[in-house]
Amino acid sequence: MTISYPITLPATPAPSSIRIYPRSVVAVAASPFTGAQQVYQHQGQIWQADITLPPMYRESAAPWIASLLQLNGRYGTFKLGDSACRNPRGTATGTPLVKGASQTGQSLITDGWTAGVTGILKQGDYIQVNSRLYMVMVDANSDGSGNATLDIWPRLRLPTVDNEVITIRNCTGLFRLASNEMPWDYRIGNIINVSFSAVEAI
Repeated sequence: MTISYPITLPATPAPSSIRIYPRSVVAVAASPFTGAQQVYQHQGQIWQADITLPPMYRESAAPWIASLLQLNGRYGTFKLGDSACRNPRGTATGTPLVKGASQTGQSLITDGWTAGVTGILKQGDYIQVNSRLYMVMVDANSDGSGNATLDIWPRLRLPTVDNEVITIRNCTGLFRLASNEMPWDYRIGNIINVSFSAVEAI
């Protein structure tokens, strides 16, 4: 059977911890004489994560190990989201869509929301557009026509397509392993421990 990407990672057992650490590419040059700084903001913004699974017996560990091998190091991709934030804090009603093609940057113009709602999405809510994961940085309101402009992190990965569906629940992004190594270890009692690091696939 041919493996197609992104693969679906096993649903159980769920990770015991996921450490998410977004990274921006910002350079800072400091004068050795005065300490004065020059800051250079580049466009690079990327999601990273460390995933740790609970201790497992072979029956539970085998599907996880095999899935990691399917990825073949950094070659394959998989979907990953923030399991602690599956649902938005905002009202998030309506049928949200991207409003306008070829949008770039860190603002996304949308429509299709319930009209005239304060807090249609709130700071820290996730959205998913075209298999990419974004977080809303500022509370967003919908206007009388159901439009809302979202300030998001990271910046848009690809130019938008008009009327593209926006996912607001169980959002995921596209990731790959951060390393070509895919280790696991055994402990006394035939307990298997699996952990791995991931980086957004861009």
